[in-house]
Amino acid sequence: MSVQKKLTIHEDWVVVILGGLIILLAFIGLILPVPSFSWKTGAELSTTVCSTSNLQIIGLQFLFVLVISTLGTLLTGKSVASNLRTFPVVYLLTMVALVLAGNAQIKALNLEAVIFSLTIGLIIGNFMKLPEWFKLALSTELLVKIGLVLLGTTVIFSDILKAGSLGLIQALVVVLSVWYFAFWLCRKLKVDDELTMMISSAVSICGVSAAIATSGAINGDSKKLSYVISMVLITAIPMMIFMPYIAAYFHFPQAVTGAWLGGSIDTTGAVVASGTLVGEEALKISTIVKFSQNVLLGIAAFAISVYWTYKKHPMGEEEAAKPTLKVIWERFPKFVIGFIVASLVFSFFVPAEVNSAVKGSLKNLQGLWFALAFTSIGLETNFKDLFGKNSKKPFYAFLIAQGFNVIVTLIIAFLLFG
Repeated sequence: MSVQKKLTIHEDWVVVILGGLIILLAFIGLILPVPSFSWKTGAELSTTVCSTSNLQIIGLQFLFVLVISTLGTLLTGKSVASNLRTFPVVYLLTMVALVLAGNAQIKALNLEAVIFSLTIGLIIGNFMKLPEWFKLALSTELLVKIGLVLLGTTVIFSDILKAGSLGLIQALVVVLSVWYFAFWLCRKLKVDDELTMMISSAVSICGVSAAIATSGAINGDSKKLSYVISMVLITAIPMMIFMPYIAAYFHFPQAVTGAWLGGSIDTTGAVVASGTLVGEEALKISTIVKFSQNVLLGIAAFAISVYWTYKKHPMGEEEAAKPTLKVIWERFPKFVIGFIVASLVFSFFVPAEVNSAVKGSLKNLQGLWFALAFTSIGLETNFKDLFGKNSKKPFYAFLIAQGFNVIVTLIIAFLLFG
């Protein structure tokens, strides 16, 4: 009796297919309305977020991502039945996180939705005994990488020119110097290779997004990604609060302060919040500098994926002596291609009116896939893995690299904007 073999495609190619499908559907008119999660009072929560029309939008969004997720499960040869049982739970928990993040007081603190997704997942994963089949059915990497492909639609090459020459110069110098210092420091402290790459990118480029992109580029462990994201979020809040006051105490010019904040603080929301505390000019400069670093994300992810493929994957003696393009191609993370193609298409081939019509929906879906991924990461991560004794060196490396980042960025800010 012959046994029918399941259709299986490598996960990275599946991600490219699914990301491309989402973008194509948007182009042909399937533009999902964006649900509202903003509220101030309990009454507003009831009349807006929990209104019939908004719940219908949330339900429609659920059906869409469920179909995409199920298709991904099918193409990768995993259990569709298990996905249909776990994905609704992940989606529901993620909606709770988005509602919490939508509160006006929470928004004022610039706490991102992924914080709540991760926290809810960690609480449930550590204080409730989840069935092993449930954890095995979580498709964390698939969710993260779909979000990364969609992230490419927002990296527009023409926007790089709008960032300003000084902002780009600072971003380039800071990213290169801080990334190399963090990399060198992690090596000295004998931090493992995956954490080294994620920490270096998170500190030097743009925090959460850079850590996610780097993890995808090297096929990193989701638990290690969770640890790095935790460090980013823990340090971003005190930096956001205290740096403006330090600048005011030493009477730094607003332009210098803005460049310092934009180059040092890891999350965009925290940069905006701290820049607002200083003044209009500081807010403008900090936003430009942070945006300049953000546009380097795609280039950095590509470079890291090439480096990781060439240097870190185990090879035979003959391959190690002279690795061929074929070997490199076979081990290259293919989802990066989806990111680059999406960026090129939206930079040079999509008319402005089409981009305007689809960008809101695609941006919402990008954030949703990331939020779903972080809920999954929390559900499969144990606190002991995050904050055990083996976590001390990476944490020290992150703090020291962040301190180096603050000092170097301040010097460069004075040289360029002083």
